[in-house]
Amino acid sequence: MDEDALSDDGRDETPNERADRNWLEILQELRVAQTGTQVLAGFLLAVAFQPRFTELEPSQRAFYLVLVGIAGVSTVLGLAPVGLHRVFFGRQRKGETVRIGNRLLALQLVAVAALAAGVTCFVFDFVLGHMAGGIALVGGLVLALALLVVIPRLALRRSRSEGE
Repeated sequence: MDEDALSDDGRDETPNERADRNWLEILQELRVAQTGTQVLAGFLLAVAFQPRFTELEPSQRAFYLVLVGIAGVSTVLGLAPVGLHRVFFGRQRKGETVRIGNRLLALQLVAVAALAAGVTCFVFDFVLGHMAGGIALVGGLVLALALLVVIPRLALRRSRSEGE
């Protein structure tokens, strides 16, 4: 579990109840992330079978393959916590399952963010050119960094300073 998943958060839970609740929250977040991965991966897989795919420049094809690789990694990261749960199931290791699952989910979020920015870049690059693709990539990465890292950390810092 993260440091922000404090045991003194006002809930009257046993450690096992807390681990069960946290695991269910991780699974729900994985469902959301996996859906995004599936949509982006499906788009990428369909692109290769389009007639205009042959018009891609070698650099665009290489970038496309990198994106397909990221989609594959993201998919496996989303499945890994389920496999972890299967291995630890019934062995009284829910706390460890939650800790590792949380880390895997964080890695998957990074991969999905990179994939979303990359796919946007790929489309802009193909339709409008390399400059537009580069701008889309930088914009997508900045947006992902802001929404996934900066804003949550600022909100956490603010809530701590307000004594919550």
